[in-house]
Amino acid sequence: MPNLHKLPKLTILVLLLLAPLVTASAQDDEERHRAFQLFKDAKYPEAQALFEKLAVAHPQDAAVIENLGLLVFHQSTYLPTAEERKKARKRARDLLIQAVQLGSPNPLSAMIDGIPADGGNDETFSTRKEVDDAMHEGEAAFGKGEFPKAIEMYQRALLLDPKLYEAALFIGDVYFKSAEQIKAGEWFARAIEINPDRETAYRYWGDSLMKQGKVTEAGDKFVEAYIAEPYHRLARAGFVNWGERVNISLAHPRVEFPASVAQKGENQTTITLDPKMFDKGDKDGSSGAWMIYSLTRASWATSEFAKQYPDEKAYRHSLKEEATAIRAALKSLNEKKAANVDRSLEILKKLDKEGLLEPFILLAIPDAGIAGDFAAYRKTNTENLRRYVKQYVMTGGGQ
Repeated sequence: MPNLHKLPKLTILVLLLLAPLVTASAQDDEERHRAFQLFKDAKYPEAQALFEKLAVAHPQDAAVIENLGLLVFHQSTYLPTAEERKKARKRARDLLIQAVQLGSPNPLSAMIDGIPADGGNDETFSTRKEVDDAMHEGEAAFGKGEFPKAIEMYQRALLLDPKLYEAALFIGDVYFKSAEQIKAGEWFARAIEINPDRETAYRYWGDSLMKQGKVTEAGDKFVEAYIAEPYHRLARAGFVNWGERVNISLAHPRVEFPASVAQKGENQTTITLDPKMFDKGDKDGSSGAWMIYSLTRASWATSEFAKQYPDEKAYRHSLKEEATAIRAALKSLNEKKAANVDRSLEILKKLDKEGLLEPFILLAIPDAGIAGDFAAYRKTNTENLRRYVKQYVMTGGGQ
């Protein structure tokens, strides 16, 4: 079950900042105007009652359907039974999809993707009933706007389980919503102490700092969110959105690989080479280097992977394989003839010299196999990931 803390930055809060989609003729309708105003003022129960009526009268109006969907989702947190909450989540999802089909220009895809098609089951925060009950009571209070009660219940859960990341995170989010940003930051920091490998508290803290106009400090938090979980869509989105707001172009170094390797069967490896790499001959050794890159990777697919990863039964493209193949290619270059070497090889050589080849592979060119090595690398190389992002990604690829 998605909860009201997990998607606020991309859903309700974003939409509250956007002008309601009201047509000129609709502005003359006092009831409609009042419904949108109630929504804007966060008086959700009153707003929902009016939007229910408007949806019947205007079933093709994207704004009405969209706002009703958001309100139904909001309501789902504090309905009395699990079945009612599940039905409400399903209805909210259906309404949001309908709003998109009707032409809503607002960013709803993240919220829709976060709700299972059947509404899903209530989220379980802990296997301990007393902890889980406290969290759900906090969620219900939060959904009703009863912030002191929400904090009380989240703190009870944290007292019972001091390692419960969501409890500290949600307390911070309550303070964020109530505009107590200093306290919000303190609780986001506490969540990070509990689990520094999750992106959410960093990202929420970044949002809080942006509210305070501390854009540089906010950027540091969005970087931390990104290097905590770089394959998480919201971590990437938060980082990119920050870059756009402060006019910083985020990009990885542009490296083109004219050679690729594919494993199609247990003993079937295919090497694909771009014919253009041979157009200028091989005076600088570039085409030969890429050939060595390919052959090295092929050896991993056929035998080396099993040696390096004896506990894994099936081959996968790994960080070790990619780094080994690139370094083999770089080693083959003739230094005396390398003045005009392939630009991509030059970049890779520089990255390797700076100790940033692995971060580049993990963050710029990952596939599912390489991504499987991220967690182990991060445990002892967080500073390299941070350095790569600041030296390259935040400078437009090192340009």
